[in-house]
Amino acid sequence: MVTHPKYHAITISGKIAVGTTTLAKNLQQSIGWQYINTGFIQREFDRNHGNDENKIGAQSRSDEHEREMDAMTKTKLNSEKNIIYEAWLAGFMAQGIPGVFKILVVCSDYGIRIDRVANRENITIDEAKALVKQREEENIPTWKRLYGDHDFWDPKYFDLVIDTYRNGPNESLEIVLNKLDLKPKI
Repeated sequence: MVTHPKYHAITISGKIAVGTTTLAKNLQQSIGWQYINTGFIQREFDRNHGNDENKIGAQSRSDEHEREMDAMTKTKLNSEKNIIYEAWLAGFMAQGIPGVFKILVVCSDYGIRIDRVANRENITIDEAKALVKQREEENIPTWKRLYGDHDFWDPKYFDLVIDTYRNGPNESLEIVLNKLDLKPKI
C-alpha cells in the first residue's frame, strides 16, 4: 500500500455521472487504499426500505438519516487512515479536517453526463435527463436546508478540480497521482 506523508484520506466529490466512481476505483487500484462509496451505502439503504433511487431520492429519506450519513463521513475522515471516500458532499463535509485531500470531479459537457447515465442505466436520453434533473432537484434543496445555502461543488472547497470531459480516466488518475506525488503500488 502506498502512503502519503501529509494526507490520510482522499475525498472524491461531484454530481451524478461526472466520473467520480471511475476515478475512485482507479485510484484505489493504483495506491491500494480502502475505497468507500456512500452512493452504494445509500442505494442499499433505499433497497432495504423499499425505495427505488431512480424514482425517489433524498426526499424519501429523513433529515436525520441525511445527517447520520454526513456524520459518518466526518467520523471516517477524522479517524480512518488510507481511505478514498466518494460522496457527492464528501469534499464539502471534509472542510476543516486535517490530512484530507479533496478532489472535485466535473464534466463540463452536460450532454456527456446524460449519455453516461443513459448507457449506465440502459435508459433513453429523455429518461436520463429526467433522472439527473430529479436527483439534483431532490438532493440539493435538502442539503441547502440542512447545511445552508452553499454551492457544495464550488472549487474553493477543493484541492484539485478535474474535468472528465477534457481528461479521460487514465489522464484523470495521472493528474491525481502527480498532484499528490504518489507512485502506483507495484
